[in-house]
Amino acid sequence: MQKAIIAGAIAIAVATIASFAAGGAKMKITSSAFQEGSDIPSKFSRDGGNVNPPLRLEGTPTNARSLVLIVDDPDAPVGLFTHWLVWNIDPKTTEIPERGTPKGAVQGTNDYPNLGYGGPQPPSGTHRYYFKIFALDQTLDLRSGAKRQELDKAMSGHVIAQGELMGRYSHSK
Repeated sequence: MQKAIIAGAIAIAVATIASFAAGGAKMKITSSAFQEGSDIPSKFSRDGGNVNPPLRLEGTPTNARSLVLIVDDPDAPVGLFTHWLVWNIDPKTTEIPERGTPKGAVQGTNDYPNLGYGGPQPPSGTHRYYFKIFALDQTLDLRSGAKRQELDKAMSGHVIAQGELMGRYSHSK
C-alpha cells in the first residue's frame, strides 16, 4: 500500500512538472560551484557543509511576478526526493548566494523532512540533482513549511518560464 501511495505521489509530481514544461519560455540557472552534468562539491552535501551552492538566474520574463526554486533527486530509492523548496522569490533576483535564501522568499519542508536546504546524501551510487527555476505569473499564497505536493498544486497553470541545472553527487564511503 505504501509503495502504491509513493508511486502515486511520484506520478503526480512528474505530471505536474510535465505540465509546467508544456508552456513557457526558457530560463537559465547556473552555478559557479559546478557545471551542468558535473559533480557537486562535497561542501554542498550533507556529507560536507550542507549549504546551498551559489546560483545565477538569467532570462526571467519581464511579466514574471515571482520565482520558485525546487531541488530534487529523481534517483532516490523511494522515487523523487525533494531537497529544497523556495517560492515567492523576487523576479528581479539574479543570484542566490552560497548559504543564502533570497530576501522575502518563503521556504518549504524538504523530504528529510526539514525546513530549507538539505544537501545531497545518496545511500549508494551516484545520483542526479536538479536545480529547477520557474517563473510564475503570480505570487503564491502558501505558508512557510508547505510540502512539495502543495507547492506543485499552487504552481500548476502559472508557470511562464523555466530552466534547470543538473549536478551529480556520489555516496561517500
